[in-house]
Amino acid sequence: LDYYEKSRGVHYSAIRYARNVLSGLSQYLEQEHVDLRHLTISQTDMFLTQYNARFQTATKRYNRSALRGFLRYLYQMQAIKRNLAPLIVAAPIYGLAKPPKFLLPDEITRLFSSLDSTTPQGLRTAALVHIGYTLGLRPKEISQISLDDISFAKGLITIHQRKCDNPVHIPLPEITIKAIAAYIIGARPKSHHRRLFLTFTAPYRPIRAATVCMAIGSQIHRINPAASAYALRHTYAQNLLESGASVFEIKEMLGHDNIQSSNRYLHIHTKLMQRTLFNDTL
Repeated sequence: LDYYEKSRGVHYSAIRYARNVLSGLSQYLEQEHVDLRHLTISQTDMFLTQYNARFQTATKRYNRSALRGFLRYLYQMQAIKRNLAPLIVAAPIYGLAKPPKFLLPDEITRLFSSLDSTTPQGLRTAALVHIGYTLGLRPKEISQISLDDISFAKGLITIHQRKCDNPVHIPLPEITIKAIAAYIIGARPKSHHRRLFLTFTAPYRPIRAATVCMAIGSQIHRINPAASAYALRHTYAQNLLESGASVFEIKEMLGHDNIQSSNRYLHIHTKLMQRTLFNDTL
């Protein structure tokens, strides 16, 4: 520690970490009857595993660094024959994609049954939920829909702001057309803004993506507290998968700019899995 402080200019906090680690190492060597001169990487790994068990990730990193410095010092002083410092590494952490949360059929039924058509807020939320479920749009895309994007006569909606920068024309299911029309007639404030969804407090302005997330999320939480607003988008992707759509087709419908983004949504085909494993259906 004196060498650390005087020759390396190490900060006091690092000295404190090193002191604690070396104290723990000393106790471990004594308990295991290990001679420091014959220390092996297996023994240092065992010590770190035991010593770091109670610490968070950041502290574990500091502890490894302190032990690494000590081993380097021992090698320089010829107290050990092999430099073990480079061998002190963290266990690899693999970034496994988490299966997205989506709603089961009975949850979808309960979600739509819970929608309120008696208040302006309820009508707006109902329209948001219908769009999210039947079109699989992102909250930001929903917030940017304008009145000019919707053709009620043709039953089409144009989505301009997609990650792949390609506007697309998507068929509007009749149930979604009715939900949008109910909102426009019964809840949308009169405004010069052309955005479809507006705030309810004057001066009326287009709502933000965060408002879409909050409105949809609050409704979904009544059915599934663990799910978020994006559960509708994930459910849309699952429905496409179960209907036999290819990954490329799903990529186009979700507005992704690469296949890898779409693959994240397609970890589980629940109906196929249940039929295969249990010879049963949902």
